[in-house]
Amino acid sequence: MSKDRLEGRDLKAIVCAAAEVLKRQKATVDALNVFPVPDGDTGTNMSLTLASACSESQKGMDGPLGEVAGRVALGSLMGARGNSGVILSQIFRGMARSLNGKTCASPLETARAMEEGVRTAYKAVMKPVEGTILTVAKEAARAAMEAARDGQDLVRVWRAALEAAEVALENTPSLLPVLRQAGVVDAGGKGLVFFLSAGLESLLGESRSWVEPAPERADFHAIDAEAALTYPYDVQLLVHGEHLPVDRMRAILEGMGDSLLVVGGGEISRVHIHTANPGRVLDACLEFGEISCVEMENMRLQYQAAKAGCPAIMPEPEPEDNKELGVVAVAVGEGIIEVFRSLGADSVIDGGQTMNPSTEQLARAVEGCSAQSVILLPNNPNVILGAEQARVLTGKEVHVLPTRSLPQGMAALLALRCDREVKTNLMHMERAFRSVKTGEVTYAVRDMSSEHFSVKSGDAIGISEGRILSVGETPGDVLAELVEALVSPEDEVISVFYGEMVDPGVAAGIATRLADAFPGREVEMKYGGQPLHYYIVSVE
Repeated sequence: MSKDRLEGRDLKAIVCAAAEVLKRQKATVDALNVFPVPDGDTGTNMSLTLASACSESQKGMDGPLGEVAGRVALGSLMGARGNSGVILSQIFRGMARSLNGKTCASPLETARAMEEGVRTAYKAVMKPVEGTILTVAKEAARAAMEAARDGQDLVRVWRAALEAAEVALENTPSLLPVLRQAGVVDAGGKGLVFFLSAGLESLLGESRSWVEPAPERADFHAIDAEAALTYPYDVQLLVHGEHLPVDRMRAILEGMGDSLLVVGGGEISRVHIHTANPGRVLDACLEFGEISCVEMENMRLQYQAAKAGCPAIMPEPEPEDNKELGVVAVAVGEGIIEVFRSLGADSVIDGGQTMNPSTEQLARAVEGCSAQSVILLPNNPNVILGAEQARVLTGKEVHVLPTRSLPQGMAALLALRCDREVKTNLMHMERAFRSVKTGEVTYAVRDMSSEHFSVKSGDAIGISEGRILSVGETPGDVLAELVEALVSPEDEVISVFYGEMVDPGVAAGIATRLADAFPGREVEMKYGGQPLHYYIVSVE
């Protein structure tokens, strides 16, 4: 089958077919996590990101390729979860920039779009690492360009990209020692290979039996159903024009409601707002160009359905008006979430493991904070990149502190003082969280051998800073070994949060054992309620 151009309907079909493939194969990708732990979620994150891209691409007619690419880019960005999802969204963003304004694309133009996608993804990552999804994408784009310059048609160009990606994926362990030690290929790269494979089958017309993913619901479950909402209408739309002035659009719309997002620019922008008067919003947007994909929901009437359909931002007390500085934190576990609230977090997003919050959820939480300056604590290495992307989706001044664990986030909050300037607070908070040593005890979901440990499925394992430090049959023994590895002579406090899988009596016994093993240190054992991890520990 020969095909000489890529059209909007082709791209939509490719993305949606890939979304269904990743939905079915996410467990396969998750299992490639370099550590054999139950919170490896690369496949889940890529699946959810593609589902959001597919859902956004379905809004409106097929349209020209540039428009569809823009919808795919926007949908993937708003739904991006974890590092893998954010990187994938940046690939789509670069492709959309290259395809902007095009009705269709030749094989050469398609290959150029792939190359621009790779360049954009590399720029989005502060310290790109070879042997990851970035390498696989780069090799795929390189092969696509070579095939296009040889005069190959679109199908052969796409096939060349897939074949090169497969070779690059198999080579990832030679580039990244941690993959070689774990005996796996890169999970994100595997997800990209699934994407390219689904795309090739779609171009060949080998349609699969897939069902269009339902679009993700906005998070409304912080709404009090009994309260009269000031802005009960949730309005979303696309604005089409020339050189759309995003800043000016945002300035005009911000007085018409809250939870405002205006993203995009150029010839297409995405608008989201909660408002009391949808007509005013539509009229204002019409001043800038044509509008499409208008969606409107009455949140007061649909409260129950929205609450049941989208767990995200936890209910919060009424925010303090005109607050200078606010904090949004990502956390998991009933007890841990309560700690973050008690330490002064204005909003806590339930997530961080196995269900990383999307960029849209992060941006919504920031917009829902009454302060104009907001500190965002991701508290997980797989959420940091998404937090950085969420920063550009909001009109507020957002500072992302790259906290990589829940104890680090707590340490940062303890250093926050309302009488300090934002810059001074950030300096003290960063110094505080970087001084904390953290680890967690979880269980292995597969066998694994490394230079120092042999792990069997079901073993308890202790991890800190991406390294396995202890392995054993019982979580308590592993915790003791992990703490032993973390504690140094100058440390004074050992704090442990026990998870939902741990009996309180067992936790109390472990606390006594740690106190006896580490005399002179204060040992705190608290209920965290976190899933998947028996214990989360900090030493300082």
